[in-house]
Amino acid sequence: MATTTPSLLNHFSISFFLILSIFTPQALSQSNNECTTASSSSCNDKAAALPLKIIAIVTILITSLIGVSAPLFTRSVKALHPDRNLFVVVKSFAAGIILATGFMHVLPDSFDMLSSSCLEDNPWHKFPFTGFVAMLSAIVTLMVDSLATSIYSQKCNTGGGVLIPEAGSVGSQLMRYGVIAMVLELGIVVHSIVIGLSLGASNNTCSIKGLIAALCFHQMFEGMGLGGCILQAEYKLFKKMVMVFFFAVTTPFGIALGIALSNTYKENSPIALISVGLLNASSAGLLIYMALVDLLAADFMGQKLQGSIRLQLKSYVAVLLGAGGMSLLAKWA
Repeated sequence: MATTTPSLLNHFSISFFLILSIFTPQALSQSNNECTTASSSSCNDKAAALPLKIIAIVTILITSLIGVSAPLFTRSVKALHPDRNLFVVVKSFAAGIILATGFMHVLPDSFDMLSSSCLEDNPWHKFPFTGFVAMLSAIVTLMVDSLATSIYSQKCNTGGGVLIPEAGSVGSQLMRYGVIAMVLELGIVVHSIVIGLSLGASNNTCSIKGLIAALCFHQMFEGMGLGGCILQAEYKLFKKMVMVFFFAVTTPFGIALGIALSNTYKENSPIALISVGLLNASSAGLLIYMALVDLLAADFMGQKLQGSIRLQLKSYVAVLLGAGGMSLLAKWA
């Protein structure tokens, strides 16, 4: 893949995390207008919560590595080669998980935060900011997706000949897979840091125990979806390792950050609710767009699935199972 596409996406990623770094310190600071919650629960035990958080860091790191790395070794397994039908079905299952993550986990969290009674009535209760930001995020993702593809295509032109690579060519497919993998990882990394931060800052042992199991399942299968995209992009070994590393460490990093800031982070303070709520909304828009447009629609409207009704039905079942399983986890996480 040409360096133009990664360069554009890298600039976009740097800008996004620059914004994140501006909002995060404010969200972690105590506020005079802090909204206090009800009486403390018997589950709140800081000393007992710390070992659980350490366990969470280790187990989530391991399951994340397993999930994102597993597809990268499937080339040696004939039945799971990207050209095989089974790979398409597994990828559909993972896409269903990513779709449900956006709709059932990240988006509802944003709605809850930005409609909290801890926020002022004007403007937060007068306008649906979650839907608006998610919509803008989906549009921006489309822009990055489209512009990166166009710039790469123009760089591939030679002398005034072909304007864009042939739609079905190997180069065109690899370019699309590369853009998809990088944009998808950006969205996953953002919401992984946020959920890790929330777990690390919490001292509720009752909720942490359920969250560990839920997040392990979540990270493993979400990692499988990302790993499949990385595999299809056919990156060089170093780039694969970098992308695997960042996916695997973001949630544990968020947990460690939450532990370090557990004395100052107040999840019900207005600034924390606003900044984390807006980040969740933007992440939800990105994940929903990627799952529907670049993963599901691209495969289901592609030649392979269009040529086999039976394979389509299997893939539909896989999508429903993935989305259903992740939706069920919304009861605990």
